[in-house]
This record gives sequence, structure tokens and C-alpha cells, in this order.
Amino acid sequence: MALTVAELQTLQQTPEAELIPTALHLLRGRLAIVSSFGAESALLLAMVAENDPSVPVLFLDTKRHFPETLAYRDTLTRFLGLKNVRNISPTPEALQNRDPQDQLADFDPDACCALRKVEPLDIVLPEFDATITGRKRSQAATRAALKAIEQQPDGSVKLNPLAAWTPQEIDAEMTRRNLPRHPLTALGYTSIGCAPCTRPVKEGEDPRAGRWAGQAKTECGIHQPA
Repeated sequence: MALTVAELQTLQQTPEAELIPTALHLLRGRLAIVSSFGAESALLLAMVAENDPSVPVLFLDTKRHFPETLAYRDTLTRFLGLKNVRNISPTPEALQNRDPQDQLADFDPDACCALRKVEPLDIVLPEFDATITGRKRSQAATRAALKAIEQQPDGSVKLNPLAAWTPQEIDAEMTRRNLPRHPLTALGYTSIGCAPCTRPVKEGEDPRAGRWAGQAKTECGIHQPA
């Protein structure tokens, strides 16, 4: 179901600092968080958990994650008291039919992301009228114009309450809250996706430069450039 005009206006008139509690109250039972349990994910998850730890958290388990990411997911879930983390994965049949040797990303990374991320998420998203993401304008040029509230063609919305936050602000707030860090951040990984398609970031690069390095690809497809 699409948001009503009144609901959308309420969100648009809400200061970004109050967007999370307002959305959780206004759209209770109708929204979810999409989280990668990546380098900066803990902050958004903590902000949501302190308001409602039962909100669905959608984690795309692509079957190609670093072991550290899967362990971090479990650590954060316990630490924050998250009660409804849902692992969204491609079916074994789809993997066998379209990527039987786990090599699809080597020659068609867009098709791999479609198989392992876009299509599995598309199956569950109709359950919700709104999703919350942790995207920030500072992450990459493709996100420089990101809005806090993005209307979707079907009438749903994506909420990006951290859109204006800088890496320094996020780091400081994570430190203040004493949040666990993804273990790979200590090794230079500032944006963490599937293991075969992610490398550490070099000094001076965009935080997402380590994703699909050396290719024109910059997004997995679940979000459009902004």
C-alpha cells in the first residue's frame, strides 16, 4: 500500500534528526530496515533499536559474504537486542540454474547482483510501505544528491535518515555509543559487500571505491544513483 498524502507530508515536514522515531510511530508494522551489517551499519541499527527493536531488519545473505560480516551480523543482533533480523537469500535452485560454479560475478557482475540481491529483495519488499537505509551523500559521487525521503514509483518511500552525516560524525557517534565495529574496517575496508567484489580502500578514494574495483559498476541495483 502506498503512503497517504498526509503520511508523506508528515515525513517531509519532520526534521531529519527526528525522522526515525516519527517513521517508526507513523508506519508501525509497515516499514523495515535494509541493512548490509557493513562498516557503518551499527549506528542506524542502534538508532532504530532504541525506539523499536522489533522492526524487521532485512539482510541480503548473498552466500558470498566475508565470514567476518556474518559474525558481525550476529554480534550486532545480540548487542542491540534486535528481535527480527531476516536473512534474505537466493534460492538454491536459482543459484544452481544461473551460477552453478559461483563464477557469474567474474564476467557479469550485474547479473550476479540481480540474482543474489535485487530479485530476493524484490520478493519481500511488497510487504512494506517504507524502508529505511543507511545511505549517505558522502559515500560516493553516485549518492551526492541523496534525499532523506525518496518517493518510489509504486507510492512507497525510502527513508535515508543519515543522508547528511559525514564519516567523521558517524565515527564520533559510534564511539560515543560504544558500538562494536566491523572487524574488516581495521584493515581498510570502508564499504563492505561480497568478498570477491570488495577490496580495501586507498587513501583519497571514495569510501565505496573498493566495491567492484576496476569496473564501471558502482551500485548493486537495490538502490538507484542519486
